[in-house]
Amino acid sequence: MAQQTAPPDTSAEDTAKPDSAVVRDALGVGVAVGLSGFAFGVTSAGSGLSLLQSCALSLLVFTGASQFALVGALAAGGNPFTAAAGAFFLGVRNAFYGLRLSQLLALPRAVRPLAAQWVIDETTAVTLAQPTRRAGRLGFTVTGLTLYLLWNLTTLLGALGAKAIGDTDAWGLDAAGPAVFLALLAPMLKTPTERAVAGLAVLLGLGLLPVLPAGVPVLVAALAAPLALVAEGRRRGRGVDEAGRSDEPDGTDGMDGTDGPCGSAGSEEGR
Repeated sequence: MAQQTAPPDTSAEDTAKPDSAVVRDALGVGVAVGLSGFAFGVTSAGSGLSLLQSCALSLLVFTGASQFALVGALAAGGNPFTAAAGAFFLGVRNAFYGLRLSQLLALPRAVRPLAAQWVIDETTAVTLAQPTRRAGRLGFTVTGLTLYLLWNLTTLLGALGAKAIGDTDAWGLDAAGPAVFLALLAPMLKTPTERAVAGLAVLLGLGLLPVLPAGVPVLVAALAAPLALVAEGRRRGRGVDEAGRSDEPDGTDGMDGTDGPCGSAGSEEGR
């Protein structure tokens, strides 16, 4: 009888993704989002920031939502500290991305401080979509490098072109930042809780905009997340309680001498 051998382990091969496919996806995200840096450069210059300040924001901050929030608050006449606080709270989410990516990528310690600069929505999305650690590292690197270079280049071009464009409000470019942010955010709202958080944040932000200083409504809108989570927790708690009550005995078993573990015994003793 011929000796039988165990079949080779093809699980890794089945889940592997060609490098070309990873690079293609990463480049697509990096180029598409990187070009929107032009809108930031124009908006930043239109809000009164200098060319150096606009470029420094993209080089050092490198998170589009926070950058647009900062220059938007400044353009509306908000306090610089309030504007910076709003931008900071929007950027806090990247710290939570980093906790997850540090486990998936397992980069050397010497590389982690540099890689942290690239931990944003787009690099996280591309990395999480990969089936293996190797593909995740490749996707993270290509997305981060492409987006960082294009974002900073288009920021420079946008800030330089703002002078030639003139009044950015007349061209409607002041709405480019929020439009880009919404385009990035909308596909991420997949669950009812996430949609509830987004909707409540919009209501808080827009509702308080006429009565609070510029930049403050963004901070207040951040309360939408804990409020929605508390409501979701209470809803689930009520569901568990109702399910628990439906599984409980009706209160008659074992007490009328006919049902329950003690009822039959009691009836036998009575007879």
